[in-house]
Amino acid sequence: MEKIGMGNIIYDLRKKIQQAQADLAQLGGSPSDIPELVDTANLIRSNEYLQKTNAKQNELLSVYEQYSVALEELLSTVFEIQNDLKEIVKEQSSLLSKPKRKSTTKRKPKTAKNNHFAR
Repeated sequence: MEKIGMGNIIYDLRKKIQQAQADLAQLGGSPSDIPELVDTANLIRSNEYLQKTNAKQNELLSVYEQYSVALEELLSTVFEIQNDLKEIVKEQSSLLSKPKRKSTTKRKPKTAKNNHFAR
């Protein structure tokens, strides 16, 4: 009985071999005889290259966009600091330009205690 089962498997495999041989016969000559295949293969390679470069360029644009946003935020912070510094300088210069008031308290005269030569 096992031989009968093996016979069916061999028969199925033989049919598959015959079908594959028929398919090969339908294909005709070798691809080297068809110059269009060379051009098509080159176009496929070129397309793959363009897809890869396009993906990298998209990645690069995305990174540049993120970089640009970060630089804008940094520049905004620098301008805020610059404005704050300008205000501080204005305040300090206004304090320096105000006339000094004369004090109403008089200084104490030097006493003998503080003067070593008074003895």
